[in-house]
Formats: sequence, structure tokens, C-alpha cells
Amino acid sequence: MPDEVYQQRGEAWVRTDAADSPDRTGPTWVVVHDLADLPAVARAWGLDDHTVAMLAHRVATLTSADSPRTAYAHVDRSPAGDLLMSTPTTWFDETTRQVSTGEVTTVSCPDLVLTAEAGPGGVLSRVVDRLTDGIPTPDSGAREVLAALLFTVLGQASEVELGLGEAVQATERLVFSQHHADPVQQIYDLKREIAEARRALSPLMAALPEFEALADDERVQRHGWTWLDNVQATVDRLDRHLVGHDELLRDMLSAHLAQVSVRQNEDTRKISAWAAMIAVPTLIVGIYGMNFHHMPELTWTFGYPLALAVMAGICWWLYRAFRKSGWL
Repeated sequence: MPDEVYQQRGEAWVRTDAADSPDRTGPTWVVVHDLADLPAVARAWGLDDHTVAMLAHRVATLTSADSPRTAYAHVDRSPAGDLLMSTPTTWFDETTRQVSTGEVTTVSCPDLVLTAEAGPGGVLSRVVDRLTDGIPTPDSGAREVLAALLFTVLGQASEVELGLGEAVQATERLVFSQHHADPVQQIYDLKREIAEARRALSPLMAALPEFEALADDERVQRHGWTWLDNVQATVDRLDRHLVGHDELLRDMLSAHLAQVSVRQNEDTRKISAWAAMIAVPTLIVGIYGMNFHHMPELTWTFGYPLALAVMAGICWWLYRAFRKSGWL
């Protein structure tokens, strides 16, 4: 699939046919469909050799088969002043209740932005829809693309948080239902997915101060990156919500274990009550089964039915007593 090139035209970004003949007549955004091609595309668009080298090193790290795939966020500036950014992405599968992660790599110049996405999160397609539809986005030029990218990433992270919240609520209903289903596996699965979401969000939290440090640059101060405050506030809010979901799951696990303990105690009381009632006739039968010659009632006509009546009476009295005490 060929790369997509967009240029800013007034309030919206418009796709152009400049992919084969790079032309920077205004703010330009290039969507590279293969992450491995990003350094070559950067060189074709005339980026500085230091920027291309840094970008090639980062892409090689991200695509290396020797290292496990993990969410990674980093903001850096090349000696030429170009901004390099890696942003983790997340999405939530409601069917499997699983959180998946990907990454968007970006290199930004004053009038040019190159982006490539790893993973099927579809972040860049959402950014394209946002910018081409003219949806209001803070800042302008290349910084507008960065703002739209971060807002889209956080939008998907918010969807992940909402999906996890609904899954937590469903698990809570299961824990306190009367069906006595075992929710432990679901609780631990959700805790693992929340940890995955936080692992993707935490690097972004760590990278935002680097953005703010870049915003201290005099070239940036003339325009301002005030939208970074909204990004920081959103990241903090999402992390607090995820922590809240994780703590709620921990409390649900404690409540479930307490319920299991209560049910075990109830079962123990019931077993003990029935064992006591069974012990009475067992004791009487065992005594009379000793077959001594000088035992009372052996020669009585009504000795046998009387023994049965005594056993039944004692068992009935024990049953009423255990019912009254709540053991049965």
C-alpha cells in the first residue's frame, strides 16, 4: 500500500498525490504504512542525516525479533531540532476482554510530520478522519498533527478504561450473585489486563515531562503547547480510574474468599449436625449389639419398638435444636 500524504488547507488537511515527488509547500503529513520503511521515507523527504540515523535505530529496536514487544514511549530531539516520538497505543476486545497494545512512531519537523503505526489499533486512520474532517484540534501545522495523535491515543485509552470498567462491574455482579460461580479466574484475568493497560499508559506519563521540556524552547514558546496540560490531566485521570478498577477487583477477591469461608463454615455446621444425629442411633445400636446376657429390656415385649422410638425421639429433638440454632 502506498504512503499517504496530507497537506493543510485552511481548517482541514487534504490528501495529495505528492508521495512520489516530495513537495513541502506547506504543513505536510506523511502516513507510512510499513514501520520498517520509515527511515527511507524520512531520507526521501530530505530529513537530516542525524535524524534519519536516530530514526533507523529506533525502528530497528521496535522491529527486532530478538527483543519482546513491549509498550514504549519516548520523546527526543535530534541535533537538527527534529522531534522523534514513540507513543504506545491500546485497544480493548469486548469479546475476549483482552487489552492489546501497539505503537505509533513519529518524526516531526516545523513543516513536516512522518508517522508509522505498529499493530492493528487503527490510531492513524482515526487521526486522518479527525484532521480531514476539520474537527477542531489545538495548535497548527505539524504540532496540530501531534495534538490530534495524542488526543486519539488517549481517546482509545479511554475506551479501554470504559471497557475494563464494564467488565469489572459484570464481575462484581457475578461475585455477589446467588449462583456461587467461581469468579477468581475472571478477577485475575481482568487484573492482568488492567496491568497491561497501565503498562501502556505509564510510559506516556513518563514522556509528557519531556514534551513540557521541549515546550520551554523559545521556538515553541511563541506558539505555546497549552493543550499538553489537558493531555497530562487526561492521562492522570485514566491512570486513577485504572487503579480504582484494580483496587475494586482486589476487594472483590477478598469478599469472594470471605464468602467461600462462610459457606465452608455453614457446610461444616451442617455436617456436624447430621453427624450428631446419626451418632445417637449408632451409639444405642452399638450398645445393644454387645450381646451381654444381663442387659435390661432384652426380654421385654416392647423393648425393640421402644428403642426405635427413643432413637427417633432423640434425633427429632436434635434436629429441632439444630434448626433453631441455624445449623440446619
